[in-house]
Amino acid sequence: MVQYNQIMPGEETMNPEAGSGKSPPERASSPNPQTSRHRPDTGQPPEGVSPFSVTYLVKLGELVLKGGNREGFERILRRNLLAMLHARAPEAQLTRHPGRFYIRCGAERAEAVENVLSCLMGISGWARARGTGKTAEAVLAACVEEGKRLRDGGIRSFKVEARRPDKSFPLSSYDICRAAGDAVCRAVPELKVDVHNPGGIISVEIRERAWIYSLGNKGRRGLPVGSAGRGFLLLSGGIDSPVAGCLMAGRGMGLDAVYFHTPPYTSTEALEKVRRLAEITGSYAMGIRLYTVNFTRVQRRIREEAPGEWATVLLRMAMMEAATILARRCGAKCLITGESLSQVASQTIENLACAESRAGLPILRPLVGTDKEGIITMAKDFGTYDTSILPYPDCCVLFSPPHPVLRGNTGEAAALYAALELTNPGGPDRTGLLYKAVEEAELTKCGYYTPRSPVDAAAAPACKAMPSMNNY
Repeated sequence: MVQYNQIMPGEETMNPEAGSGKSPPERASSPNPQTSRHRPDTGQPPEGVSPFSVTYLVKLGELVLKGGNREGFERILRRNLLAMLHARAPEAQLTRHPGRFYIRCGAERAEAVENVLSCLMGISGWARARGTGKTAEAVLAACVEEGKRLRDGGIRSFKVEARRPDKSFPLSSYDICRAAGDAVCRAVPELKVDVHNPGGIISVEIRERAWIYSLGNKGRRGLPVGSAGRGFLLLSGGIDSPVAGCLMAGRGMGLDAVYFHTPPYTSTEALEKVRRLAEITGSYAMGIRLYTVNFTRVQRRIREEAPGEWATVLLRMAMMEAATILARRCGAKCLITGESLSQVASQTIENLACAESRAGLPILRPLVGTDKEGIITMAKDFGTYDTSILPYPDCCVLFSPPHPVLRGNTGEAAALYAALELTNPGGPDRTGLLYKAVEEAELTKCGYYTPRSPVDAAAAPACKAMPSMNNY
């Protein structure tokens, strides 16, 4: 029997209001409260590791708009990032400054750090940056180096953008742009200035140091996972539900999931496919607890005793009820599905209402207004598409009737569902099939960031990288 617990061992309760004035602010373990390291700072990198030669500048996302609660959201983001770095690049060093995180690592860990940043929810962008002293000469020299980097990447036009939070710097933002543009044009004649449609952008930020970077990358945006409670995802082997899970992770929601398996009608390959989808989705959601529920007996009861055209709707009703039981035991506050209005017969508004009638929690449908082409685009972006299209169908596909009911009546659906007696004991062979299936659910942890060997950490990117962009 599965043991249900609201917080997994080693997990902390994530409260976005913590540190917002309602409780004392969190202190980092490092003597410097703004700096955290995975290992004690001896002033030297760990034995066998190259010096911290690479720095990544990380821009925070929507959480900067959270006012008095910002500190709590930022702390959750920091905790998520530390967990991911600990698994993929344990020697990396994370430093926090207002509005920015900085990650320093050796060149051999750069790819692993970039993989982490590509799937971290809650950041708007990131770039490999050059840190210099706050002098005009140092800034212009760094801009020239970035110009050479653009040229070597095949870019032939550019512009300079500057931000100057430190107003003590002698040049204004406009003067920085003008002087840096002139210096780059002189040193890199292959580059031409184009302020309207540049091929690349050289960014300058004057903060605690001067930071110069180009070839920035988009972040996943949204809110850090864990800042919006937990949701319970109905995960199938299709295209839609993994995307729905990733989208809700991007709204700060931690995830648990359920998959309804019907052996021998659905294959072992179908189960492994869903576990792989849970791994990918979990890499964005800081891990997923996947519950596999054997629904064979429930499915047979529906096939044997219900009108054929109602089979899919009644199956969805049973899934909603089972998912609600599991979600409550796990401490989830809502159900999440990949349903899109009228995409298939079971997703007409009437049939959605029938299925929802057996759910005891709110249902979030992030894809409800999205067409299939849009969902496929997102699936490719999240890296789930190639797995979703593997030819191993789930029970919803295998048992779909040839002429399903399109606009089910909730009253009729309720009467048909009650007649199945899925939850009512009624004799030695009717002991509540749905409850029995839930009690026998199998738990698999998928996509958690656990420490790996250096080889595994570098060789196992979890997420699909976002496209590069120069202005983010």
